[in-house]
Amino acid sequence: MTSFAPDSIVLNRKLPLWYQVSQSLRASILGRSPRDPLRLPTEEQLAGHYGVSVLTMRQALKELEDEGLITRHRRRGTFIEPSARRGTPVRLLGSVDAIVAQQSGMTTELLDHGRTPVPAKIADHFPDLGEVATYHRLRSDEKTGEPTNHARNYVRPELAERIDREDLVRWPMTKVLRDVVGADISRITDTVEARLADPETARLLEVPLLSPILHYTGITFDAAGRALDVAVIHYRGDRFSFTVTLEAT
Repeated sequence: MTSFAPDSIVLNRKLPLWYQVSQSLRASILGRSPRDPLRLPTEEQLAGHYGVSVLTMRQALKELEDEGLITRHRRRGTFIEPSARRGTPVRLLGSVDAIVAQQSGMTTELLDHGRTPVPAKIADHFPDLGEVATYHRLRSDEKTGEPTNHARNYVRPELAERIDREDLVRWPMTKVLRDVVGADISRITDTVEARLADPETARLLEVPLLSPILHYTGITFDAAGRALDVAVIHYRGDRFSFTVTLEAT
């Protein structure tokens, strides 16, 4: 039987290996094609693929099993759960793969795209630009069709020229910039705050006007400290929670 082939990952030794592996595999699972097989490789094969110990791989798989993304059967193997509920947890632990994973696993509709003068609220992040490319997307739960969040991305024009709109329907912007465009992503800063739904957000997310939402701003930087992308995302407050883990240095 053919096994599912997960994406590769460059591990950051400053972060827990099991967590990085679980989040990378999670992103691969949630971004899979309907034609992809549901059977995962063996623990030993996955450990070799990621370059970690079998014990670390087992811990990563336990995380995905607890989330309901995979099921494990003695002697039969490990399988992706096709009916698993996707997109609810949003966990931030400092790796690009964690960001990719948090954005994965939803049906995405590209509402509009184009170019616009740099909005005043993000002008400090693009001091060298007069305009940016914009993408507005609505994400919905794959199973129920319920809208869960809508996102606006403001991207440097030279990067936007290499973005295929179809890729943005399939994958998160972070993955497109890193793996398709080849952008040199050095770090991402995240800010989350409570807001009240404005008329546009209430309409798109099908929630009452002024109901609680989570307002997320993510800024992607290259090694030179330039902002490549500013993402502004409004999440339904009744569907998401954020867990942030800080490591002592």
